Amino acid sequence: MRKIVLTGCTRGCGRALTDFFVSQGCQVIGCGTNDSALQQLRRKYPAPHSFSKVNVADESQVASWAQALESQPPDFVINNAAIINPTAPLWQQTPATIDDILNINIKGVINVIRHFLPSMLARGSGVVVNFSSGWGRSTSPGVALYCATKYAIEGLTAALAQELPKGLAAVALNPGIIHTDMLEACLGNAASSYPSPQVWVHSAGPFILKLGPTHNGKSLDVP
Repeated sequence: MRKIVLTGCTRGCGRALTDFFVSQGCQVIGCGTNDSALQQLRRKYPAPHSFSKVNVADESQVASWAQALESQPPDFVINNAAIINPTAPLWQQTPATIDDILNINIKGVINVIRHFLPSMLARGSGVVVNFSSGWGRSTSPGVALYCATKYAIEGLTAALAQELPKGLAAVALNPGIIHTDMLEACLGNAASSYPSPQVWVHSAGPFILKLGPTHNGKSLDVP
């Protein structure tokens, strides 16, 4: 049974991936911050799956989460959790918004990698998938902060890939444009013209499960 650590498992793409991975016989070790959604997942998918309340921006919370799983190195670590800034010019963003988006979208990814990668290194295998974005490879007005974080994920992942020994992989994955709450925050009603996470996952889920050492260092797109 493949073990998958998945951040942001309670909504959007993360929730769709949770359902898909469980349906494929994988063990999902998920985290999120929404208590009711986590409780729902625990009821629907009991052990060996686990769903913990973890703020990935809090290093101590991530450390405790990972420590409980040290004897079970994951096959995949999927850094999906992210937020987007309110659509507005950069100079109108508040200090609180700046801190939140940098802490979750960049520091959160680093925290998860730092605490889950050592057990994968000890075993000699595993794949880290860091969700990027089309806005990690291009730009648009009003989302400068989000673009900055996803460009950072692209660079972080490429450098991490160079540090990994053979047998492991780090991949920056652009999931594509999906109708999620985040997309609605940017596009409003126009977001409904894009595929739902439940449709998207039929392409994304199998694609992710096929990733391996040969993909190390690549920036990929969900087909």
